[in-house]
Amino acid sequence: MKTIDELLAEGVAGKRVFVRADLNVPLDGTTITDDGRIRAVQPTVAKLAEAGARVIVASHLGRPKGAPDPAFSLAPAAGRLGELLGADVAFATDTVGASAQATVAALTDGQVAVIENLRFNAGETAKDDAERGAFADQLAALADVYVGDGFGAVHRKHASVFDLPARLPHAAGFLIATEVGVLKKLTEDVKRPYAVVLGGAKVSDKLGVIDHLLEKADRILIGGGMAYTFLKALGHEVGISLLQEDQVPVVKEYLQRAKERGVEFVLPVDVLISTEFPDLKTKAPANPTTVAADKIPADQEGLDIGPETRKLYASKLADAETVFWNGPMGVFEHPDYAEGTKAVAQALLDSPAFTVVGGGDSAAAVRLLGFDENAFGHISTGGGASLEYLEGKTLPGLAALED
Repeated sequence: MKTIDELLAEGVAGKRVFVRADLNVPLDGTTITDDGRIRAVQPTVAKLAEAGARVIVASHLGRPKGAPDPAFSLAPAAGRLGELLGADVAFATDTVGASAQATVAALTDGQVAVIENLRFNAGETAKDDAERGAFADQLAALADVYVGDGFGAVHRKHASVFDLPARLPHAAGFLIATEVGVLKKLTEDVKRPYAVVLGGAKVSDKLGVIDHLLEKADRILIGGGMAYTFLKALGHEVGISLLQEDQVPVVKEYLQRAKERGVEFVLPVDVLISTEFPDLKTKAPANPTTVAADKIPADQEGLDIGPETRKLYASKLADAETVFWNGPMGVFEHPDYAEGTKAVAQALLDSPAFTVVGGGDSAAAVRLLGFDENAFGHISTGGGASLEYLEGKTLPGLAALED
């Protein structure tokens, strides 16, 4: 895989360099609520611009239905990228049409443009190879060189991620090189004890990575909505908590495999409960009750790990040498249910381990709860991509960058 340093050494001045970024940031209307992914790609864009490239930045945002939708415009992201670069960034109002062609043609050496949301074109996500390839051909006509730096999308077999690199000389940007380097530390020659913290809503989203980590991790800590499927598998009442009943047999099998392999599975011993889900807009007081994890009333819902679980999890992370965390411990967006996620984040900061926060809601939680991002070993920009890498899957976007 060619690095961006090698590409820069060859010279990019005057060349049109297509950077596949991940600008899929959360928006409140047109206001960006978390610009972490834009900041993550800024070094690659800045370095290319400094070297005299004519930089074309492209990304998806959200899930539009293959047609323009103002709610998913990349215009706010283009504006924020310009602020980070300290330079004007041109914006094309389409992907490969007249605006994109004119915007790219008007670039001079060292200038940067962002083209509109790639998913406004159905060819970007098409299952049909020919349709995807046709869109990749149109994108390739805009550029001379391709740089892949959208780690959050490398697990997708999309035109700009998988097909386009085959049509242009290509290299990996700084972000992808960093992400892959970090993930290798979690899969090759891992320093032990190796602890994994998994949370989030659905256990089904994490089954693949749990299956793979049963062969690698020393202990696995479970929280979030997915914990209640594990508690159900142990025969506990979980009330109206989030539950995937169809996954209970699989979870039972994993718990048995963990026992046989000597992998420690750590589940909540107490939880915060309520009869209703909290109001995340008004943040009105929820006044939760704390109960033992095996004493959840039938009419109550578990919404965060309790104080004894926080202490337990902190103790299980204190002596770790490597920690991977993906998924919050509760409804962290509400202050009454944020303490579990805060406790895990603080435990990672207190641990001497190499700590990786695996993207998605975990990364958002770290920022929302006011933690210093730089205090962690690494905060990934790609939750799904990180998980699939840890599952041992081949990621299309990385395979496409191999020479």
